[in-house]
Amino acid sequence: MHLFFSTRIIPLALLSGFLLTAPLAEAQKMKASKASYPAGEGFNKTASDAQAITVADRMMQQMGGYPAWQKAHYLAWDFFGGQYQIWDKYTGDFHWQKGDLVANYNLNTKQGHAYRAGQDISTTEEGKKLLAGMYPTWANNSWWLIMPFKMKDSGVTLKYKGEEKTGQGEAADVVQLTFNDVGVTPDNRYLLYVNRNTGLLDEWAYFPKATDAEPAFRRRWAEYKPHDGLLLAADRSANADGRRLDNIAVTQTVPSGTMQSATPVTKLQ
Repeated sequence: MHLFFSTRIIPLALLSGFLLTAPLAEAQKMKASKASYPAGEGFNKTASDAQAITVADRMMQQMGGYPAWQKAHYLAWDFFGGQYQIWDKYTGDFHWQKGDLVANYNLNTKQGHAYRAGQDISTTEEGKKLLAGMYPTWANNSWWLIMPFKMKDSGVTLKYKGEEKTGQGEAADVVQLTFNDVGVTPDNRYLLYVNRNTGLLDEWAYFPKATDAEPAFRRRWAEYKPHDGLLLAADRSANADGRRLDNIAVTQTVPSGTMQSATPVTKLQ
């Protein structure tokens, strides 16, 4: 079963650092300003440009800031191909559904259960394959939703590449994001087009290999809306293909039994 829209899978090492933190407790303790966004251990600050870091920090602030990111408990969103998922950022529990397929999985223990039409298929070949793909599915799908909050993770290098115009004609600071020997695809490269006026990401370009002259795609980040203190974007379109991440929700609670449900759940509001 092909679980991914044909893109890259984010290097897993970049996402592992916030699975079993205590975000709410950290947010309550933190006395730094909204703009403060600490780098992850192993962020390549030495090789990164100060101007690129400044652009990244401003973008994180404009999207809600570090305290709001740490406070966020449950994140839910649609992904390409009819996928819908709910992620408990505090515990690492991950509920995924597509059609009558459901997986309930913990990203820390790498254990879970798979269901089809409400019946447990965890021990079948189909179920085993589905569960084996849950961690990379979460890594890929969440990267498309919250990448701007991961720009100072371990192994990341940020370079300022100057000013360009976006596809909409807006002036943008261009930041290059590369990876240093982390994850399963360390050769990837991104160019991020950050609107100079709003401080928000307007577009991103993806290069399968850092040496590629042309990107595999260049897509919009647009239609930002507030979600429990975070500003998240739904539009990921390119050339009018209509790609979107709809039904985005950030909540502090979910209905009882949601993360253990063997059948598709109602999408969160």
